[in-house]
Amino acid sequence: MIPRACPVQTRTLMAFFRTAGFPEQTAAIEGAGVQLRPPQIVDYEEWAALREQSREFLTPWEPTWPIDDLTRSAFRRRLKRYAEDQRTDQSYAFFIFCTVERVLVGGLTLANVRRGVAQAGSIGYWTGVPYIRRGYMSAAVRALAPYAFSVLRLHRLEAACIPTNQASIRLLESCGFAREGYARQYLCINGIWQDHLLYARLKDDPQS
Repeated sequence: MIPRACPVQTRTLMAFFRTAGFPEQTAAIEGAGVQLRPPQIVDYEEWAALREQSREFLTPWEPTWPIDDLTRSAFRRRLKRYAEDQRTDQSYAFFIFCTVERVLVGGLTLANVRRGVAQAGSIGYWTGVPYIRRGYMSAAVRALAPYAFSVLRLHRLEAACIPTNQASIRLLESCGFAREGYARQYLCINGIWQDHLLYARLKDDPQS
């Protein structure tokens, strides 16, 4: 028979595995020329238009888009999932806005958050076609890092990119991520299991 933990032991274990807590609301994060904030229903029209405009550019680097991906009902489901994932400390989604032009330029998600002995999470990102190569995503990643390390108390940020995605490689390396490995058929991207380069940045690494 497996002994049952006493209430004090249970609370101690839970405190260890939930060291960062579960933020119900995430304040906007300010960066160099960008602002990151959780998506809202008022963003739907701008988001859908930017994603549709950028479809051809984005689909080679993303999971297959559902048929109804850009509909308002799908966006509502997306927001509900974002809220639940944040409530349970699994994932934190942000839209990226240019603070000068006051427009949506892309998105950045800190996902697959692991607590306990790992204290790690993985970042994923996208930029709309009109705003590529303008420094918005590098500014957003740099702005997210202090939030991830200080507010969420993570020890490690991870990222993966397809080896032919030179723009993503340059982005990660310029933001202080170090290449750590190569994973075969790591993620299913655009309907194909693709190899990925693995990157990480640690809390104590020098700031980029």
